[in-house]
Amino acid sequence: VQLVESGGGMVQPGGSLRLSCAASGFPFRNYKMMWVRQAPGKGPEWVSGINTIGGSSNYADSVKGRFTISRDNAKNTLYLQMNSLKPEDTALYFCARGLYGSTWPYPIDIRGQGTQVTVSS
Repeated sequence: VQLVESGGGMVQPGGSLRLSCAASGFPFRNYKMMWVRQAPGKGPEWVSGINTIGGSSNYADSVKGRFTISRDNAKNTLYLQMNSLKPEDTALYFCARGLYGSTWPYPIDIRGQGTQVTVSS
């Protein structure tokens, strides 16, 4: 079972990034998925979650209207499109699998190693 994130980096305020998460070792299409972030010295924040078929999603208030979560079950991949980035979005972003059958915010079942996003001028 593995989740591998990519797409992080440094971007100026107002910029965009697209994170990807490649899943393997389990039936990806059967699980709700999410993105969780953690900034230095702070606790984890559940950024966004998506149901198994991608028909329903949830967002933290801090990212609503700026971030979009999506998934491609044929490619076993989860995405997070991040627009209008702000310095306060700086954090380590984790892709995570929600506990089977759970509701939002999904308890973390497994997660990847994370990808760093830094928003700075």
